Amino acid sequence: MKTLFIGGIKSGKSRSAENYIKQLSKTKPVYLATTEFIDDEMQERIAQHQQQRKSDFITVEEAINLREKIALQEGAVLVECLSMWINNMLYHEKNYTEMEAEIATIMELKQDIVFVINDVGCGIIPENKLARQFVDISGKLAQLVAQKCDEVYHVVAGISTQIK
Repeated sequence: MKTLFIGGIKSGKSRSAENYIKQLSKTKPVYLATTEFIDDEMQERIAQHQQQRKSDFITVEEAINLREKIALQEGAVLVECLSMWINNMLYHEKNYTEMEAEIATIMELKQDIVFVINDVGCGIIPENKLARQFVDISGKLAQLVAQKCDEVYHVVAGISTQIK
């Protein structure tokens, strides 16, 4: 089973995805944390997520090679989040084709996987090239993942609505 939770920043998508995977999994699920860049503000966000998930998950960190880490896991995996992974991939000068290929191989894995991604396509067109590239890639990958997932949930104000 592959599932996607998509929503705006601070929409409640992470909490919804965490609750979903805990109900889905027969064992303690894996929380695959993708955040690589740490400044004071990001460290605070990470601490909030750690507090939120408590000891309900096995935490694994990986910024780039998601398929490799997911394949090593025996149980269900929560990928939190694809938006940060895209950010990391761009920082490491990876292109859309490489990201698309990584997602395609992940979707072939047998594990239950729950993905989280920010919906960044509802705003204005960013003023700089890198931000536009991020928005474009994020939108394309969200479509790809949603198409291949069994279930997709849109989250607004902490309320998850199944759209697929």
